[in-house]
Amino acid sequence: MKYINVIIENKSRHTDNFFTYRTQRDDIFVGAKVIVPFGPKNRAKEGFVFEITDNPQCPEDKIKDILEIRETESLTEEIIKTVTWMKQRYATKYFDGLRCFIPAGKPAKEGKEKEPYKDIEGKYRPPEALTAEQQAAVDEIGKALDPSEGIAKKKEQKIFLLHGVTASGKTEVYMEVIEKCLKQGKTAIMLVPEISLTGQVIERFAGRFGKEKLAVMHSKLTPRERYDEWQRIRRGGAPIVIGARMGVFAPLQNIGAVILDEEHEATYKADMTPKYDTVEVAAKRLKYSGGVLVLGSATPSVTSYQRYKDGIYKLIELKERYNKTPLPAVEIADMRKELREGNTTIFSSVLYDAMERALDEGRQIILLQNRRGYSNFVSCRECGKVMKCPECGISLTYHRNDSRGEAMVCHYCGRKVPVPDKCPECGSRYIKYFGIGTEQVEEAVKQFFPRANTARLDLDAVKNRRALDIILGDFSKKKTDILIGTQMVAKGLDFDNVGVVGVIAADVTLNIPDYRSAERTFQLVTQVAGRAGRGSRQGLVVVQTYDPDNYALKAAAAQDYGEFFRQEIALRKYMEYPPFGDIIMANLTSEKEDAAKGCAERCRAYMEKESTWKVLSPKVALSFKGKESFRYYVLIKCPKTERNRCVFYLDNFSKILLRDKVDCVLGIDVNPYSFF
Repeated sequence: MKYINVIIENKSRHTDNFFTYRTQRDDIFVGAKVIVPFGPKNRAKEGFVFEITDNPQCPEDKIKDILEIRETESLTEEIIKTVTWMKQRYATKYFDGLRCFIPAGKPAKEGKEKEPYKDIEGKYRPPEALTAEQQAAVDEIGKALDPSEGIAKKKEQKIFLLHGVTASGKTEVYMEVIEKCLKQGKTAIMLVPEISLTGQVIERFAGRFGKEKLAVMHSKLTPRERYDEWQRIRRGGAPIVIGARMGVFAPLQNIGAVILDEEHEATYKADMTPKYDTVEVAAKRLKYSGGVLVLGSATPSVTSYQRYKDGIYKLIELKERYNKTPLPAVEIADMRKELREGNTTIFSSVLYDAMERALDEGRQIILLQNRRGYSNFVSCRECGKVMKCPECGISLTYHRNDSRGEAMVCHYCGRKVPVPDKCPECGSRYIKYFGIGTEQVEEAVKQFFPRANTARLDLDAVKNRRALDIILGDFSKKKTDILIGTQMVAKGLDFDNVGVVGVIAADVTLNIPDYRSAERTFQLVTQVAGRAGRGSRQGLVVVQTYDPDNYALKAAAAQDYGEFFRQEIALRKYMEYPPFGDIIMANLTSEKEDAAKGCAERCRAYMEKESTWKVLSPKVALSFKGKESFRYYVLIKCPKTERNRCVFYLDNFSKILLRDKVDCVLGIDVNPYSFF
């Protein structure tokens, strides 16, 4: 007779604890998926075994027997330990963590399994030899992977920050590391920040390792595809997993390496429950297996680089491009000067001339405008009213080329609103559009460069994976001359014929109300600049701005990460921003606005009473997408050594709300990437 403590699949926080059951089966194990009777009506519920014990903590007569074990959907002990850690780290429910690991969808009939990317062709040209820098990087990481070094036996963990300039051959280093893992009978996870990048990575990895060794995990797969890939990984049929951030939850065993390409990207921080950090989850899983974590970027996050300075990460640098082509030349175009000289178009004279030359030479062009739509907002010139979403309270974006004609669209909830003939506030007919989006850039390109074939790459143009593959495929085949897009065009795209990159308005990211705005701008400009000149000829990058003296833009133009870091880290330290402290957001959500606001005030008072942390006054969450509900948030600034204690007290406050039966739910987000 054995007793097991089970976490039940249930949405209520009241049942987010262990329930004890009995079994006579000897094959029970931690991680087993079980079906158990639950509640007074003994309804069959799914659950997972977290503990096996001989001494139950409840009366024998109240303990029920399990109904069955579903071994094909069971998890491992390592996964259960990671879920337990996630609950403590992020103050989330057990089952919120479990949902990250368990598959969506249902099993297919025999022989009917879905295989995403089954028609993909491997595209890989092995280099004649690794560069000296690449070989040194592979050797350094390989030492941490080699069992003879004692690393695996001690289950010690190594974290490497691979700082390589764009086109320095970081992907080749990744593949060499994975090759070493496979030779040692280990598995590997390769993560990219955007789903749009998985196709290119899969092509290269399929050419190197064979597609039968690869599995894919990201949210754009159908539920059936996700389930079948999950089962293939679990059975050991695919030792290499490629995906976006959810790939860190692949049901692999004996993980040798987890690699995060473009580790600085905000997409590695989940913005939905549970609000986990991919780097932290990967590091936790690797502690169990003794594997290595490789964080690669041309523009490492300020936090990661400081961790190298503190001795937590080991830095490896790739300072030269693999083909010895020089980094692209970068010019900053002062749009104030352009305006004074009578140029009112969206193209500076230097960008216009560069585009003309590139088209004459048969080279391609990428234009970055990090706002989709036609105009950023719609306003009345008479009274100044800005048209906002009635659901979210966020300004609506004007789309001229919407599928149903022109419309104002909320980029948070997706609501579409007709453009008014007159102002709903004052009745004026002076309705105007302000700001520039990708649609307007596309229109201007067609006006000034009518001979060029253009395409747009943003969330409006990419409705599904097929549309994305077509857009990138046409650009790869040189059918498209000019590719216009949001930050999707800045991340990891590798095309050797791009001669010019234009950043239409660098000020868009520079002026967002976020302490990371300078960091984001430096990263975005540097990353998109790296798309130019990846072939045999040097490229040109033109950065248009109304603030040409900003230190982030000047450092990006000089491609000097060290200078940017020096100035940015001094500011962070003075303001006690991460990595010198933590910012923790407590979100209070209720169907009643008064309840949400009242709980937020109560939370602020509770946290101020329990500590000396700086607790800011509650604010309404304008971007909250909840239907018929309201959210207020409280920001808490605490020293980095106090993070766990702060999360503990917030979790305790959540339990107080449950105890008092308050109609309000508290959510916790550590170092969020959005405050509004």
